[in-house]
Amino acid sequence: MASDEPNRIIHADNLAVLPTLPAGRFTLVYLDPPFNTGRAQARQSTRHVRVPIPATANGELTDAAAPASSGTITGFAGRRYERIRGDLLRYDDRFDDYWAFLEPRLVEAWRLLADDGTLYLHLDYREAHYAKVLLDALFGRECFLNELIWAYDYGAKARRRWPTKHDTILVYVKDPERYWFDSSAVDREPYMAPGLVTPEKAELGKLPTDVWWHTIVSPTGREKTGYPTQKPEGILRRIVQASTREGDWVLDFFAGSGTTGAVAATLGRRFVLVDENPEAIAVMKGRFTDVAGVVFEDGRVSTAN
Repeated sequence: MASDEPNRIIHADNLAVLPTLPAGRFTLVYLDPPFNTGRAQARQSTRHVRVPIPATANGELTDAAAPASSGTITGFAGRRYERIRGDLLRYDDRFDDYWAFLEPRLVEAWRLLADDGTLYLHLDYREAHYAKVLLDALFGRECFLNELIWAYDYGAKARRRWPTKHDTILVYVKDPERYWFDSSAVDREPYMAPGLVTPEKAELGKLPTDVWWHTIVSPTGREKTGYPTQKPEGILRRIVQASTREGDWVLDFFAGSGTTGAVAATLGRRFVLVDENPEAIAVMKGRFTDVAGVVFEDGRVSTAN
C-alpha cells in the first residue's frame, strides 16, 4: 500500500474482500467477530478421524504427514489439526459451525499480517478456550503472545452464578523473533494500591498487565454511537499504541461501529475497515464525517441476473 493511499471503509462480506488485499501489509489485525454470524449455516454431519502423529526415537511428537482423509485440514508449517477439532466437537458440536465461519477469515488475517505484525482476536468466554487450542494448532503455539482479560463492572447481575464481567483477547504474533511491541507508548494507569509504592511511582502510574480494568462504553457518554457491540476506545487505544508505529496500517474486518479506525486515525495510523452490516456502515459514515482521507467503498457483489 502506498503511503498516500486513503483510509478505506468497505461495505462487503469480509471473506470476499480479504483476498484482494496485499499480503503482509498490516502491522495490526484486530478482530471482534460475532458469535451469531447473522446467516443460516447449513450443517453436514461429518465423521472426524484422528490423524496419527508419529513420535521420534526420543518420544517427541512430530508433524510428519499421515494418510489424508477428506476432512483433514493442514495449517501453517504443515500442522494438522483435525484431531484437535474432532476432540473439541465431542464436547460441543456447535463450535464447528462457528469455526467453519471464522477459520477461513483467520487464515486470511494471518496472510495479511506483516512479519512484525500482531493479531488480536476478541472473544467472549463461550469461545475463547476452543479458539486458543485451535489457533495454537493452526499458527503454532510459539506464536502465542498473551491472553488478555478485559474486565468491566457494568450490566445485569446474575443470581444463580458468578456474574460474567470479562472478555478474552487472544494475541498472536506473526514471527516470535520480529514482532513490534512498545510498552513505553502505552498510556499508564493508576496503581490499585498507590500506598504501597513511592509517591513518584504513584503519580507516574504503572504499565498495564494482561488484566485490563476498563468500563464499557457509557450509554450516555461521548463515545456512544448506538451500535450494540461497540467497544471502548480505551481498549483499542492500548492495542494500537503497543503494537503499531505511527504510519503503520491497521485492519479490522468486523468493524462494527468503527472504533478501531477512529483510534487509529487519532494516533496517526492508517486503516482498512470492512463490514457487511448496513447499520455499521451508516454508523461509520456519521463517525468519520470530520476525518480527512477516508474513502467509503461498496464492495458487495451484485446477484442480479
